[in-house]
Amino acid sequence: MAGIRQISVFLSNQSGRLAEVTKLLADNNIDIIALSIADTAQYGALRIITDDNDKAIDILKNGNFVTKINHVLGIEIPNEPGALAKVLQAFDANEISVEYIYAFVGKSGINARVIIRVNDNEHASEVLKSIGIGLITEDDILKK
Repeated sequence: MAGIRQISVFLSNQSGRLAEVTKLLADNNIDIIALSIADTAQYGALRIITDDNDKAIDILKNGNFVTKINHVLGIEIPNEPGALAKVLQAFDANEISVEYIYAFVGKSGINARVIIRVNDNEHASEVLKSIGIGLITEDDILKK
C-alpha cells in the first residue's frame, strides 16, 4: 500500500517553540512540504512532511523535540467544489473515521493534495480505489 510518513512534533505551548522547530529545519536545509498544527492550552501538535523526513527526524530528536512517525494517506483530487465531499461521503458510507485532514495545492496548481489520517488505512485505500481516487506517495509529493 502506498502511504506517506508524517512527522508529528509535540511542542509545549510556549512562545517561540514553533519558530525553534522551523529554524532548526531551515538551518539544516530541510524544506517543509506540508504542515498542520493543532493546539490545546498545554501543548501543540505540529504535523509535517518534509523533503527529507529521515534527516528531519534525526535533527529534531537531537534538538530535544519529541517526535513520532505516523503513516497517513495522501490523495490528489481536482481543485474544485465537491471533490473532497465525494471522498468523505465514501468514507462515511464505509464507516471509516477521519482523525484529521489537511491539504495543500500540488505544484501544478490544478489539483489539491490531501493528507488524511483514518482509523484503517487498508480499508480506506480500498474505498478510495473503488471511487477512482489513487493514492500519492512521498515520492509523488517531492517531484519537482
